[in-house]
Amino acid sequence: MKTFLHKNRDWLIQLLLGAVFAFVAFLGYKLYQAPGHNLEEKFLYLLREYGYVILFVWSIFEGETGLVMAGVLSHTGDMNLWLSIFVAGLGGFVGDQIYFYIGRFNKHYIQQLMKKQRRKFALAHLLLKKYGWPLIFIQRYLYGMRTIIPMAIGLTRYSAKKFAIINFISAMVWAAMTIIPAYIFGEQILAIVKWAKAHWYYALPLAIVIAGSISYYFHKVTQKKLKERK
Repeated sequence: MKTFLHKNRDWLIQLLLGAVFAFVAFLGYKLYQAPGHNLEEKFLYLLREYGYVILFVWSIFEGETGLVMAGVLSHTGDMNLWLSIFVAGLGGFVGDQIYFYIGRFNKHYIQQLMKKQRRKFALAHLLLKKYGWPLIFIQRYLYGMRTIIPMAIGLTRYSAKKFAIINFISAMVWAAMTIIPAYIFGEQILAIVKWAKAHWYYALPLAIVIAGSISYYFHKVTQKKLKERK
């Protein structure tokens, strides 16, 4: 299996990317054909028809936004809560497994990536050395490091089997911890979305400030950790 992945890694990555682009094109076509008088109605129809497939793919590449949407749709009865948790967790698991094996079998890609992300890779190795397996469990909550850490672990001799087991449990817990609160507070979330649509001139700057503050905070934390390493 390892020999097959090593010899065909570039082909497999291209196949995966091709499948993703084909899926996005399919959704775009279905969105265009969807019934509804405006884009919002069409989008909601698409979510109801292909919600679990979208959630799975979204969970591979992105994070909490799709899970919150799944929680709200579970609240409204358009999706099943427990099935949504399983699908999202499975998508998160698959995504991190992909990043792990990219790190293990595609050294050329990692070398190119490290030219831009060297500091983050250094931090990932530092955290792995310091915390061990719990890092795999919490890496989904580390802003800016979610793809770097699995690839960095893949570069080491860390057991692939052990990584997969911890990663699966972590993914399911992550999905439950994100979707269930969105399910419980679905009515409040819908009210906030409605307010944001009606007052976008307030909501947009507020969202930018919050996102910028979070990004700045984690940037400073990363710099601090790297300075401690030196």
